[in-house]
Amino acid sequence: MPFINIRLVREVIASDPEGKKAEIAGKVTDAITEATGLAADDVWVVFEEVAARDWFVGSKSVHTRRNSD
Repeated sequence: MPFINIRLVREVIASDPEGKKAEIAGKVTDAITEATGLAADDVWVVFEEVAARDWFVGSKSVHTRRNSD
């Protein structure tokens, strides 16, 4: 049973978290079922939301990087 863990910056999906997660999960599930032949119910997708202030690229947070432009 595939277990897919998706981490993303919370603010990216803030306008519609449920809808965006459902869309992403559906597309990821479709790709896995197509590639493996497994049933969709055999694919688990879990989301972890991380605040932009807690996600770093190098020594700068995503929040800082986005606001420095």
